[in-house]
Amino acid sequence: MDTSRLLFLIFMVITTSEYSGTAEPKCQVLTIMKPSYTLLEGEAFYYEPDDVGSDLSNENIAWYKNETENIPTDNNETVHYHGEALVFLNLLPENSGNYTAWEKEPSGKCYIYNVEVNVVKSSHMKNFLSGAIANSHTDKMIPCPDYVKKPCKKLNGKFTWNKDNKTLQGHHEDDLRIRNASKGDEGIYTCICTWTYYGKEYNSSASRELKCEEKFVYRDLVIIAPNNKEQLADKGVGIKLNCSVFCGTTKISDCSASWMVDGISFNQNNGYNQTTKTVTENPSRKTISTAILTIEKVSAKDFKTEFKCIGNGKFQEVSATLTLRRRESIIPLVIGAVCVLFFVVLVAMLVKRFAIDLTLFFRSYFPLSSYNKDGRVYDAYVVYHMQSMDKATEEALCQFVTEILPSVLEEKCGYRLFIHGRDDIPGEDRLELVEERMKQSRRLMVILTPGSGSELQSTDQHPASPQNSVIGGFDWQVGLHHVLFQREMSVILVQLGDTGPQGYTHLPAGLQHLILKSAPIKWPEGTRGAAAWNSRFWKRVRYLMPAIPAIKCPQSAII
Repeated sequence: MDTSRLLFLIFMVITTSEYSGTAEPKCQVLTIMKPSYTLLEGEAFYYEPDDVGSDLSNENIAWYKNETENIPTDNNETVHYHGEALVFLNLLPENSGNYTAWEKEPSGKCYIYNVEVNVVKSSHMKNFLSGAIANSHTDKMIPCPDYVKKPCKKLNGKFTWNKDNKTLQGHHEDDLRIRNASKGDEGIYTCICTWTYYGKEYNSSASRELKCEEKFVYRDLVIIAPNNKEQLADKGVGIKLNCSVFCGTTKISDCSASWMVDGISFNQNNGYNQTTKTVTENPSRKTISTAILTIEKVSAKDFKTEFKCIGNGKFQEVSATLTLRRRESIIPLVIGAVCVLFFVVLVAMLVKRFAIDLTLFFRSYFPLSSYNKDGRVYDAYVVYHMQSMDKATEEALCQFVTEILPSVLEEKCGYRLFIHGRDDIPGEDRLELVEERMKQSRRLMVILTPGSGSELQSTDQHPASPQNSVIGGFDWQVGLHHVLFQREMSVILVQLGDTGPQGYTHLPAGLQHLILKSAPIKWPEGTRGAAAWNSRFWKRVRYLMPAIPAIKCPQSAII
């Protein structure tokens, strides 16, 4: 032992003896709370007390282990001190113990520093981690513990980081920052400092655990249900009332829903039962609490009762009031629906029955602004056939075509008709006459008799000529051609007399096609009022005739 250390030891012994015999000690213990460090076997440790002076010489301070064992100052020793710094170059389990530093100032004051060192194997280090990082922040910061960070900066060491014994590339700061931390970032992070001491590299490390707690967001409470102030109910029937409250992203314990009945909790009322449930949805983490109030049988007093849904959060309480309303009977609704249906059906039947009358009525009140723009002269071209019929049928046909038809449609309604045999011009070419008058007519009116059409089959095979044509033969062919192929005019079919057992099967195919599309209007010969212009028969004929006659008739004649 050198002379200076011997003199310092003698001084400390004398000072201690004086301290034991006097009331006021001359050496002040500065480390009231003795620091303790758990270190990993095989690593290095560089320690300086927080309150010790800087750049002390070995003559002003001395270190001891367990108060009696001197710590050398030789830099080659595994454990030594250099001024105020206590250095462990290769920690061993036997280095564990209490270390004390005695500092003497030139003024005669004396200070004592204490520190405890525990050296453990790497397998036990997980039980001696530094303070854990546990919060709900999105971005995490893991600081390197001070007993590694401070000496590392003083010795110009280099920082590296490990997570669960795996090196994290690119991280060489004393604080490790993790952006948008999640559950996958949890683990044990180790800060490692590599520092150089007298030409040799040493490592010091410290570990701490990261835990990512759930982030809670306390929002204004929102009552999801009930969303109406009234709820329909049936007397004598059970019902369930739903009270659901959204509390934001929070703890389940900070969110609750419940019912009150007339200001009293449900459990103080007979006939009610409440069940509650609070859940956190995934992945939104929304916390919703639900309370179901069950009424076994709705009574008359329940319709006068006020039910209040109460939502309680950590910082807020909300409520919503609900009342029950008796459900109306469905019978009046059914009766009303039946009445409406009956009325609609009745109106439809009336419209169908009087559709022709309505159409004819409104024609007179809503006339077209212009008429006869097609330039046609005749409203209808009347064609009929007089071959192969008995005398009575021939007389009836002549009377209808020459007397009844003109007296109603022309004289009373103002229509202009072209009737073969009446409006022919003597000496004019028949083929040209028929073709020209057809083009000048808006409708083709075909008069059907029991024998009509029977001669047309042969006419189809042997076209009529001006020499052998009869009244109606060539007209029928040209008219059907205009109706079926050129579609230049509409057809009106009028049936005189009965069709007989053969029906319309003897007629040409084109005419049968027209009959299927529009059934002939049967002339009610011999019936009372048949010749009146406003009879059912003439209304149907007028309905099929053009709305505006070629020569506009007086208003009184139409009405």
